[in-house]
Amino acid sequence: MAEGPWRTGGAAVLLGRHDERAVLLRLVDAIAAGGSQVLVVRGDPGIGKTALLDFLAERAEGCQVVRVTGVQTEMELPFAGLHQLCAPMFDRLDGLPAPQTNALRVAFGMDAGPVPDRFLIGLAVLGLLSEAAERRPLLCVIDDQQWIDRASAQALGFVARRLAAEPIGLVFGTRTTGEELAGLPEMVVPGLPREDARALLGSALPGPMDERVRDQILMETGGNPLALLELLRGLPRPRLAGGYGLTDAVSLSARIEASFTRRLQALPEDTRRLLLLAAADPSGDTALVWRAARHIHIPLSAARPAVAAGLAEFGARVWFRHPLLRSAAYRSAALADRWAAHLALAEATDADADPDRRAWHRAQAADGPDEYIAAELERSADRAQARGGPAAAAAFLERAVVLTAEPARRTERILAAARAGLRAGAYDQVLQLLAEAEKGLSDDLQGARADLLRGQVAFFSGMGDDAPPLLLKAARRLEALDLDLARETYLTAWVAAVFAGRLAGVGNLLEVCRTARELPWSSRPGRAELVLDALTLLVTDGTVAAKDRLRAAVDAFSAADVDPADHMRLGSYAQSAAISLWDMDAWRALVERQAAVVRAAGALDLLPVVLVGLGATTTWAGDLAASAGLITEADTVAEATGTRAPPFAALMLPAIRGDEAAALPLIEATITAATAGGQGLTVGYANWVTAILYNGLSRYTEALEAARKAGEDALGALYVSLWALPELIEAAVRSGDPSLATEAMTTLAHSTRAGGTDFGLGIEARSRALLSDGESADQLYREAIERLSRTNYRPDLGRAHLLYGEWLRRQGRRTAARTHLQEAHDLLAAIGVGAFAERARRELQANGERVQAAAAVAGSALTGQEMLIARLARQGRSNPEIGTQLFISARTVEWHLRNIYAKLQISSRRELRHVLDNVLA
Repeated sequence: MAEGPWRTGGAAVLLGRHDERAVLLRLVDAIAAGGSQVLVVRGDPGIGKTALLDFLAERAEGCQVVRVTGVQTEMELPFAGLHQLCAPMFDRLDGLPAPQTNALRVAFGMDAGPVPDRFLIGLAVLGLLSEAAERRPLLCVIDDQQWIDRASAQALGFVARRLAAEPIGLVFGTRTTGEELAGLPEMVVPGLPREDARALLGSALPGPMDERVRDQILMETGGNPLALLELLRGLPRPRLAGGYGLTDAVSLSARIEASFTRRLQALPEDTRRLLLLAAADPSGDTALVWRAARHIHIPLSAARPAVAAGLAEFGARVWFRHPLLRSAAYRSAALADRWAAHLALAEATDADADPDRRAWHRAQAADGPDEYIAAELERSADRAQARGGPAAAAAFLERAVVLTAEPARRTERILAAARAGLRAGAYDQVLQLLAEAEKGLSDDLQGARADLLRGQVAFFSGMGDDAPPLLLKAARRLEALDLDLARETYLTAWVAAVFAGRLAGVGNLLEVCRTARELPWSSRPGRAELVLDALTLLVTDGTVAAKDRLRAAVDAFSAADVDPADHMRLGSYAQSAAISLWDMDAWRALVERQAAVVRAAGALDLLPVVLVGLGATTTWAGDLAASAGLITEADTVAEATGTRAPPFAALMLPAIRGDEAAALPLIEATITAATAGGQGLTVGYANWVTAILYNGLSRYTEALEAARKAGEDALGALYVSLWALPELIEAAVRSGDPSLATEAMTTLAHSTRAGGTDFGLGIEARSRALLSDGESADQLYREAIERLSRTNYRPDLGRAHLLYGEWLRRQGRRTAARTHLQEAHDLLAAIGVGAFAERARRELQANGERVQAAAAVAGSALTGQEMLIARLARQGRSNPEIGTQLFISARTVEWHLRNIYAKLQISSRRELRHVLDNVLA
């Protein structure tokens, strides 16, 4: 039998557990040595998680230790768990960047202010822990994590994934691993080995025990220490000795709770009422419990029997021996006694200092519908939302629904709860609420708003083909009820239909646009109406008919006085207008403006989608190092926030580099997943970049097939189908199918001439030259190079030189060919467009030239994360600023910079700027 300390009076027994204790000791050593550590300790109730966490805290002698315990009844109070964790560190708040300090102060109700983004709150907690760890290593122990409020759980899960180079440990004890902890390092605590369990059983019950009873107890408890100890208390000695066995088919948790209930029933009535008060309030505030006790005439002496029995303590905080004991103290009480306890706690809670807790207790004390309390809960929901807690706002509203008798108002509150749940990303919960709301819809507006919420859930959760018909249905219903909301809904339906593309059935893009165009249009439209008018006309009548309205939409959002909220809400639609006009400069300016606004507002759930667009424009421009950095940043933000964004930039980068080994697996996986998910736009995009890849590799038949697939969805995929046309034309000409290229040329010219930009007209001239001969071809190639030279889009300029050089060589004009082929090779090789540069090299060799291999690029040894940090440092960003952008602490930024300096053999930011100027300029 293994040795170890036995805690027969505690919530678990540390008997043996050598492997588990060794893991925890190594964790403490790693933190003390300056490393970050995260561990989830998972196991059944009573298995010994808390005992192991106690052991960990006791052994962390060189660390600051902060403990948080989740309480089931506190799950509806936003940031309650986070407040427990951060309260001892409030003196370090001023060391954080101002936006992070403000976010935490608003979240904790210390200040009023704009609603903080939940991910900004998580970043602020990360920064606060890092600040606190500067004193000495910090160990944060979070027990009963499954009962931490959702807002706190999300923030803590965020922090756990962002720890990197700080002397911080984050250890969770939990019964189940929810989405907040998914994927984190985990230690599962099993039951005691059979011999240890037998020893514990014998130590707790000296004397005879029937072997069959002992074996059955050991089997049914699975070595659970608390179960072994508590079940013995509920079995009479004759049963243990006489061999009657156990016959109750009851869960282990229920048996343990039943044992606690029997022990509670043996206590004096006032003691049970006092424990009920303590169990009913999640704060553990001893002073509050005693104030409430005075309201219902419970004497101070009532605590003594509970303390003497080892069931609870009333010190600085109320402490229960085990969470199941707290549950038993509450659930075993009569309903009327629970109401009385909550009412007493409400009366004892300061209405000014803690109105939400008071409203929550009043709601729990209500024995039926109560409009006054329901209205209080609505106000609490507003406060929770203002502090950045949409999940808590939804919980308050759901409780308000229960207390609402009037049907129309009840449905209104259900819909409000559903909207809060949508903001929290709780999509299953929203659908359940909508099913309940639809039983009592009182008017058409409520029905239309329910339809809208259902469509939004479908779009935000998957961006597939199920969303457009739902959103179209909602928009149609809203037309006669709320015209502004109808227009916004049509815009959402428009983008949903674009994403669904050719995979959409009912509610496809053409249907959405034809329906939307039946709306009345204002003589002085707002920005939402402006983009809706332009984008729907683009689909129904084409680029030529829509060009003036598309340009008006672009100009409206390019103005300096655009409200930041409009950029966040509508900016992507203006970008679509710019893309349709081949106005790449306007697209890039708009997406850069939107990224700046999103970052400034802390709307981090929107950031991955914006970074995808920014990465795409950066790749078009040929700044592949910057694009790689943006992809890394987008992945970082997506990992931190859980936001899903199409991998557009990640698909395009290896394709334009000509890296077949990296590109094809990603392309194939993306097409498979997007097809299954009903995301036609992503399928089209993947086929388009495949065409780029194969044109670069001179595999024109495969390029033609991919370009044809990308162009199949001319209405649904919009700009992707347009972008595929130059690839199709080049591949078709090289494959000997000029008739197919001629048809595509007509479509391309309609859009490029409507836009009238140098980039679009340059692409048109380059493509038309492939279909031309003699002097006409020569002039078109020169026009393409001239126009593209006036833009910032170097890969397409390089490709124009390449095509012209290839044509010149075949015309026998070797000297002129050498000039353009060398220009193409040097430009394309310098920016990393490898396959097209190789095409130029082969042509030069065929022309009798010798071409030197490209030199190694400085900084190529850096990882994507390191390259991104190096770029930001080169731009003059401070460590805290870099950390804020990348969701890491300033200390982690410093650690990365030390690695960068070592790899580049430098020692300062000044040297870093010098080394990277040629690479990143």
